[in-house]
Amino acid sequence: MQNLAVPTSSSSPPKEQASGEPSRPLAPEVIAAHPGLLQALAALAHGLRAVFGTNPRLGRTLASHQRWLLAQGAVALHLEYRPEDKNSGLTVGRLRDLITATSAASRNTVLNFMEEMRHYRYGRDVPPPDGTRSRRRRVEVTELAEEAMRRWFEVNLSVLDSIDGGTRHEICLSERGLFADAQPRMARACLSDTRWLEPPPNVGLFQWTEGGALVMDELVARCAAIEPDEDGRYSVGSINIRSMADEYMMSHTYLQRLFRKAAEAGIIGWSGQRRKADLWICKHFLLEYGAWQAVKLSHLDHAFHAAIAAAAPAA
Repeated sequence: MQNLAVPTSSSSPPKEQASGEPSRPLAPEVIAAHPGLLQALAALAHGLRAVFGTNPRLGRTLASHQRWLLAQGAVALHLEYRPEDKNSGLTVGRLRDLITATSAASRNTVLNFMEEMRHYRYGRDVPPPDGTRSRRRRVEVTELAEEAMRRWFEVNLSVLDSIDGGTRHEICLSERGLFADAQPRMARACLSDTRWLEPPPNVGLFQWTEGGALVMDELVARCAAIEPDEDGRYSVGSINIRSMADEYMMSHTYLQRLFRKAAEAGIIGWSGQRRKADLWICKHFLLEYGAWQAVKLSHLDHAFHAAIAAAAPAA
């Protein structure tokens, strides 16, 4: 896994070509077709575990597709704040408008998410500068939560680098200002793309489930080191559902139900007797998951390139 430590920021704008960065961002089809994508996604899973391992509750902010959309939208609005623009920044109303336009969450879900941010100190209210009371009070993402999102961003850049040999991760480490520009671009692009908003049904089975994204990460990581059999199945060994549920802060019954639904869909199964059997995962399901992840990664790449272009000095 690549080094996730963030060095001191450089004062000069990034020079894309001089760094060896590719001249064009990668299309989803190119990413999805790369033979090393599964290994790259496994490395992503390990990298994210390193980021959130010491704070599992913070990691659960991105542990389902709905929460991913909420968190990315909230951070984007936060980073877009400009003091001179009274209509900028993160508020309950702005996040509600952004998210409900996609039908990804209800008004009450957005409200509960914002209350959770405050409760766990991932967000804090900012008093109006004139001291007056306001129903549209701005919420500021705390340093802890913003840094975690930054590191999520960096680890995902490493996936793109592993595909084309680029240096995005290195550039982002040295040019810290790129994140504040690129993350909102990526978030808004993902929130406006139905290919990302609506994962394929089998992928959505995991992604729409609370904690399901973490389970999917582990399954991908197990598959990356092995080859599928002649039936297109990856045998990943035994799974202790109780231990997995405890690790990911999920209900044992809830996780059992998720695996049962996946088995009924034919994307996973067990070889032999259930209690002692090895779990297998269908190759087609992993290809479907990789193609869906490629949509996000492509938006990330386009956003990163756009941020580099915006930071470059005028000719």
